[in-house]
Amino acid sequence: MDSKTIIVTGASRGINSHNVVLLARSTEPLEKLKEKSPKRVSICAGDLADFSLAGKGVEIANKDFGRLDGLILNHGILEPATRIANSDPDAWRRCFDVNFFSLVAFIKAALPSLRKTNGRVIFTSSGASTKPYSTWGAYGASKAAMNHLNLTLAAEEPSLTCVSIRPGAVDTQMQMDIRDKHSELMDEKDVSKFHGLHQQGKLVKPEQPGHVIAKLAVGAPKELSGQFLE
Repeated sequence: MDSKTIIVTGASRGINSHNVVLLARSTEPLEKLKEKSPKRVSICAGDLADFSLAGKGVEIANKDFGRLDGLILNHGILEPATRIANSDPDAWRRCFDVNFFSLVAFIKAALPSLRKTNGRVIFTSSGASTKPYSTWGAYGASKAAMNHLNLTLAAEEPSLTCVSIRPGAVDTQMQMDIRDKHSELMDEKDVSKFHGLHQQGKLVKPEQPGHVIAKLAVGAPKELSGQFLE
């Protein structure tokens, strides 16, 4: 099997046997990943709300590996976690800049390369895109917009395969923040749900959805294009 080249945002791991360009906010974890596989991993650190980062990532992929076969758009922020009555539209805009508009920037920058390879775009969505949680209005709305972007991209770019996937409640920093930082403002039923998942050991290990998402990025079948997978 020929090696593919995949851009991964919000990166925490590579993809075995394939080349990756990893993008995230912090440099140190990216450098540690590159040390493990220096010939297959390129890195680019920056704020995902900076739309110019998309073009830089695509440029690195083509310069270092000569092609681009897929995007894994995995980054996102929960903030602002507050009720609509107390919300700040500027804070919502920041959330959408990171969670949604940056996706448009990455797709636009990558399309010329992805068309050449009949590439794949994998969006990491959320259950909050289809179910409301108190204080998560900005986050849930941005993920719902992501799902529709997936639908539109699949319709407009038939040579690509585009999939939006809900990974479940994953044991990440975001889950820790929900329990430790945001629970005071959330409805009690929502707080109980997430504390219960943690206490009962039911949070999903990041490696589990990571493996599924990686497989989709290199081999998602065409019939899945435009779908939201749960």
